[in-house]
Amino acid sequence: MCPIRILLVDDHAVVRAGLRMLLGADPELQIVGEADNGAQALRLAGELAPDVVLMDISMPDMNGIEATRKIKEQNPNVVVLALTMHEDDQYFFEMLAAGASGYVPKRAAPNDLLSAIHAVHNGGVFLFPSVARVLVQDYVQRAARTGAAGHSFDVLTEREREVLALIAQGLSNQEIADQLVISAKTVNRHRENIMAKLNLHSRVELVRYALEKGLIDIM
Repeated sequence: MCPIRILLVDDHAVVRAGLRMLLGADPELQIVGEADNGAQALRLAGELAPDVVLMDISMPDMNGIEATRKIKEQNPNVVVLALTMHEDDQYFFEMLAAGASGYVPKRAAPNDLLSAIHAVHNGGVFLFPSVARVLVQDYVQRAARTGAAGHSFDVLTEREREVLALIAQGLSNQEIADQLVISAKTVNRHRENIMAKLNLHSRVELVRYALEKGLIDIM
């Protein structure tokens, strides 16, 4: 089995050194490059084609949010996992909206980070418990204000529920199509129907809804 190829992105050399020691001890992981700012991360993501980018948020030249957005635009198959000191909801939601598949605070235990890397590489979504609670609380608060909680899950067909769960796990339209043995065009039609029926407007809102309904687990 080929190791998971990882690009480390953090503007602190000491942090990168610590990550090298931690990740280097796992034979299933391989560090293929390092960047100390978002612009460099964007360039290396294109040149090295890593499987997973461990992305800090506060960096010079280009922050992690913008770097994540551009990496996902230019290299949609590259998975981004946020690893940051920030745990407030503003950064959390912005990183998810930019295309990150997970969010881990730097205070997390080493095993949590290793689990997160493997989870997102396998197409899952990893949300550290403290930030996952923020996501669910935000959904509940918005639902109370907008009446979204009244949306019945029953309005979705069985196939739409399957598609919603896979979208929330971070899979692309083509990956969902391959898994369900349908066309990518059909997946996109299901996505549009789901968002219309539930009055949702972004991937972040889809993840919130899937979490609240128990369609995906908080790892």
